[in-house]
Amino acid sequence: MATTCDNTASPDLRLGPLGRRDFLFQVGKGIGSIALTSLLAQDGALRADEPLAQADHLAIRQPHVVPKAKSCIFLFMYGGPSQIDTFDPKPILNRYHGTPVTRIYGGGGNGDNREERLYVGSPFKFQRHGQCGQEVSELFPKLAGCVDDMAFLRSMHVDSAIHPMASFQMNLGTLLPGSPSLGSWLLYGLGTENQDLPGFVVLSGQGLWSGAVNYSNGFLPAQTQGTLLNSSGPPIIDLQPPAGVTREGQEASIQLLNELNRPYLNSNPNNSDLLARMRNYELAFRMQTAVPEAMDIQRETAVTREMYGLNNSVTQPMGERCLLARRMVERGVRFVQIYSHGWDSHDRIEQGHRRRAQECDQPIAALLMDLKQRGLLDETLVVWCGEFGRTPDNHKGFFATYPGRDHNKDAMVVWFAGGGTKGGIQIGATDETGLKAVDNRYHLHDMHATILHLMGLDDMRLTYYHGGRLKRLTDLGGRVIRELIA
Repeated sequence: MATTCDNTASPDLRLGPLGRRDFLFQVGKGIGSIALTSLLAQDGALRADEPLAQADHLAIRQPHVVPKAKSCIFLFMYGGPSQIDTFDPKPILNRYHGTPVTRIYGGGGNGDNREERLYVGSPFKFQRHGQCGQEVSELFPKLAGCVDDMAFLRSMHVDSAIHPMASFQMNLGTLLPGSPSLGSWLLYGLGTENQDLPGFVVLSGQGLWSGAVNYSNGFLPAQTQGTLLNSSGPPIIDLQPPAGVTREGQEASIQLLNELNRPYLNSNPNNSDLLARMRNYELAFRMQTAVPEAMDIQRETAVTREMYGLNNSVTQPMGERCLLARRMVERGVRFVQIYSHGWDSHDRIEQGHRRRAQECDQPIAALLMDLKQRGLLDETLVVWCGEFGRTPDNHKGFFATYPGRDHNKDAMVVWFAGGGTKGGIQIGATDETGLKAVDNRYHLHDMHATILHLMGLDDMRLTYYHGGRLKRLTDLGGRVIRELIA
């Protein structure tokens, strides 16, 4: 005889008025409610001290651990500077210069691809500098004077040797676009101290590959999006109102917009895009005064402007960005990212890298010295890197014209200064030709975990529920580089 399962049966009287199925159902609802409340609170959408619709994703939050740094300046050398020609010398390459080497690409089977290449010696001389004796290329005579404040990580590696993907991973922690950037994660985790300026600022001399994806908020609240500031001309297009529009009139317009938007926000409190739009109108209003003042480098002394190289057409663009970065962190901006373009030297590396270094050396050295003399270096973390390193050899075709280097995901140099890091140290090493990191290897996720840690955040606890699981900047987690921390 066939039987059926009757889920509508009366309660089991042996359990009193509440049956077994009813008991499990009610407990399940209770646990689910607790879990949902926890997730909403963790995402900043639910606060005990204010209505859900008033949640501010830029409000200052308590860090997970005691922070070493309040702000971070991230110097991104876009294109991939060569570790072999900057801070990781390989003198054996000068002996091998022009000799052939076979590279094998593949999984070790009969389908391997072999490529005949030629070793490339460095055209730059190296010398030891500072009390620590760090070796620095002749490309950076000014930075060489700062090595006792810098920590060099010579053993980092990434997952891609393709510019856009490697850039995404450096900025977003993943090879694909769509995830939040490092600056957005920091804003989400810590908030910002200055409510009149963006908490995450991007300074770039020219357009970025894939544009705003590199400083996107991804799936984080829209308020954590990075703000691109122009170093020349208006800092932000259309920031200032048209002639005849008064501040009183603007303020009245913003109040009216908020009154019209508030019912829609209250009907869908988790609409972070609408909340961000409302807050951004208010922020833009305050920025009309704060941004021009923060970016007015003419307020600096002539000595300071000269120190950053503003009197030289070669160093002026990068000098302005570095000086603006100092002014931003001085005013409580949480994360400033500076881009330097043009480091992709497949050929003519002597000319290409020398030109890029001439543009950057004095301004970056000035930034470190200026932060230090103002007492800001201890609380400002400065990070310098590209999206990957470069190979000790290159294709024969490139060598036949003007020698350069190919992309290399297996070895790169990153240096850190300030923000609770140890100065004058070197961590890890590459092999004798600089092709691979071999000693004390660290992955990009480890670098991101370390930056978060220095800023007071645990990368495993800094999460956001999206797409069915908790997401992190470091995905499954990274190792904090303990040797780096003072």
